[in-house]
Amino acid sequence: MIIQRQEDVTTVVLEAYSHIEDPRLREIIASFIKHLHGFARDVRLTEEEFEKAVQYVARLGQMTDDKHNETVLMSGSLGFSALICLLNNGNNGQTETTANLLGPFWRMNSLRTENGGSIVRSPTPGPAIFVNCVVQDPNGKPIAGAEVDIWHSSTEGFYEQQDPKQADMNLRGKFTTDAQGRFGFRSIKPEGYPIPDNGPVGDLLRAGKRHNYRPAHLHFLIFKEGFKTLISQIYSSGDDKLETDAQFGVTRALVGDYVRHDGPAPAGDVKGEWYSLDQTFVMEPGKSRLPKAPIQ
Repeated sequence: MIIQRQEDVTTVVLEAYSHIEDPRLREIIASFIKHLHGFARDVRLTEEEFEKAVQYVARLGQMTDDKHNETVLMSGSLGFSALICLLNNGNNGQTETTANLLGPFWRMNSLRTENGGSIVRSPTPGPAIFVNCVVQDPNGKPIAGAEVDIWHSSTEGFYEQQDPKQADMNLRGKFTTDAQGRFGFRSIKPEGYPIPDNGPVGDLLRAGKRHNYRPAHLHFLIFKEGFKTLISQIYSSGDDKLETDAQFGVTRALVGDYVRHDGPAPAGDVKGEWYSLDQTFVMEPGKSRLPKAPIQ
């Protein structure tokens, strides 16, 4: 078919890609073409706007390397990453879930740590936090022998590979759940931090008059054969940016009760204020796999 006018373009392009052998890929490409063409018609995209959009997309790639992924950051800033997560967890989007975004700072081979042990591996300021968790299946049965990776930022907002003042693997640890599905650790209470805003993501946030901060959170990655790997973030209940997270990662199921204390702590060396967090995680049956570390 020879294109005669704009209405013909979508039909011709769909026909051209209708011979893709993989049925799932064929379905995705067809839907993408329909929505992309529909978007251009809906907003009546001008040639000048199209040129700016192409340059914008090019900048996403130009600013992405082995230490920073502007494309993933943009996906989060549009709420697309959060949507994909919620569509694929919680019984395929039917129920609440403690699944959340991986983020860019997970590392393989965190140091194995005994239950209740500390993951503070170099002097790091901040009030102590004692975390106690339980991992269960959807029926409430404890999951023993699950491997749990923990990582989080310092009170200055830096993960350890960003900060030369921190020791390697500081504020990281790998734990194993006991027969009751429990694990626990000691650390310092994390603080929120800004995401990079010197590229296309920053331009978008400023256009929307939005800040570039993420609320304080702890990261969890829980792995057990026979269950879908659970990636989670538990956000601090007292953070003032829970409702305005730059990456739209906060859901009600992920707001943890970070309880402040002033009395005696579980460890005798703690003076002054300290925090506790009790959290339950539910793993869904499914394929077990570890993600690729976003930054090497």
